[in-house]
Amino acid sequence: MADCCCPGAAETTATFACAACQAHGSAVDLLTVKALLTDVALQRLKPGEYRFCPVPSCEVVYFDRANHTFTSVDLRVPVWQKEPPGRRVICYCFGEDEAAIRTEIERTGSSAAVERVHRHIEAGRCACEVRNPKGACCLGDVTKAVTQATQYG
Repeated sequence: MADCCCPGAAETTATFACAACQAHGSAVDLLTVKALLTDVALQRLKPGEYRFCPVPSCEVVYFDRANHTFTSVDLRVPVWQKEPPGRRVICYCFGEDEAAIRTEIERTGSSAAVERVHRHIEAGRCACEVRNPKGACCLGDVTKAVTQATQYG
């Protein structure tokens, strides 16, 4: 995404799947995994290439080639893709969440969440590559959430 804050994703050519659901997921920098694991989970971390499993019904958040996995309970933050819709945090840097977006739309007829996040990105304040569990820019997710809230109320 051209407006994204994250420099090139940590994508690799290696493909391996989540042992729980067989999704391939996207590569996540090891720094992101380390930053978001709880103290206890961090003690189980094995160095390697980790991927983010985006499948909502799968309990796994991070997995590696050797089937080492971490689930939502192993993370310091709730994972947007794994939580039930309604009040989920979408932007981990600036706190944009579904409930606030919906409230803003009800109050004003639209949401400026995308523009707010974009202004922060332009100002160099974004840290999605570390704060967002998927290790990538949230702007697409914020845009999707605003679109869904606008369409479905």
